[in-house]
Amino acid sequence: MEVCALRDAAPDLQDVGAKVFGISTDDVAAQAAFAKAEKLNYPLLADPEGVAAQAYGVLMGRRPFARRVTFVVDPDGKIRHVFRKVNVRKHGAEVTAILKE
Repeated sequence: MEVCALRDAAPDLQDVGAKVFGISTDDVAAQAAFAKAEKLNYPLLADPEGVAAQAYGVLMGRRPFARRVTFVVDPDGKIRHVFRKVNVRKHGAEVTAILKE
């Protein structure tokens, strides 16, 4: 099983009122299999056409893949912070720290 700092930081993220969603260009079936294998405690959204990835500027060229980026979005929908480099071992703590600021 892969390290998933966001999954593991769920109690801390909930304490600061955060809601976590994952999204990738994988299809629904692949997302469901990944979520089950990793025992994720947050929803994964499928973007197989890359529409959201393109809108957020994370689509990797013409390939149907997106860079691993985290956006912290406030309740009004405004992007407050962008993590362009994600370390799966430390990311939960990094996100929690930004949210506490």
